[in-house]
Amino acid sequence: MSDTIVLAVTGSDRVRFLDNLVTNDVPAPGAGLRYAALLTPQGKYLADFLMLGQADRILIDVPTAVAPVLMQRLSMYKLRADVGIEETALSVRRGTGPAPDGAYADPRDPALGWRLYGDDGDDGGIDWNAVRVANTIPEAGVELTADSYILEMGFERLGGVDFRKGCYVGQEVTARMKHKTELRKGLRRVRLEGPAETGTEITADGKPAGTLHTVAGPHALAYLRFDRTGGAMSAGGAAVALDD
Repeated sequence: MSDTIVLAVTGSDRVRFLDNLVTNDVPAPGAGLRYAALLTPQGKYLADFLMLGQADRILIDVPTAVAPVLMQRLSMYKLRADVGIEETALSVRRGTGPAPDGAYADPRDPALGWRLYGDDGDDGGIDWNAVRVANTIPEAGVELTADSYILEMGFERLGGVDFRKGCYVGQEVTARMKHKTELRKGLRRVRLEGPAETGTEITADGKPAGTLHTVAGPHALAYLRFDRTGGAMSAGGAAVALDD
């Protein structure tokens, strides 16, 4: 089972409402899942989620960690639009390998397999943290926090932002980061020699170089300053090196 909540957005204005807010176009019915985020007006992360267009509603598959803030913000923006937002009873099953009938491919990366809505089965005991680390995929509440900029977290590579769509909340800052600046920080996969825990500061020559996030065996995800990754790094007692 996935630690997510599935919301349903209904009403005649639902597509236009979401298109004006989120970083990707709302998928039409039959188009499968699409990854997107809701940002602050300053371009910082609030929530990431998968959208599924259906005939009379749009499903939003959102991590439990950020579901409350997403519901609160969507309700705040609703105003007089003909839009309803409610939590459904749908569960989410996910897996890799052959997909069962009715499942949808996860659009972020083929390694994330498929997602099936409404099925209470298990996920086959897959170590999803190891999958995420191996493929540099951030998670809400771990790598993705209120201080995150989505381009630093790889959203373009993961298909979570469309630079050709119209305006959305935080679009100006995101477009400026894409077209006018060179990213100086970001999420990277690293290799560890020695034990280290999530949240440990990474240093290079005694200077802060970043933060260690999800650890999976000798590999981990880390948020790093790129100008300090050229030499030896450490996280507590562990040696750290770029792994991608």
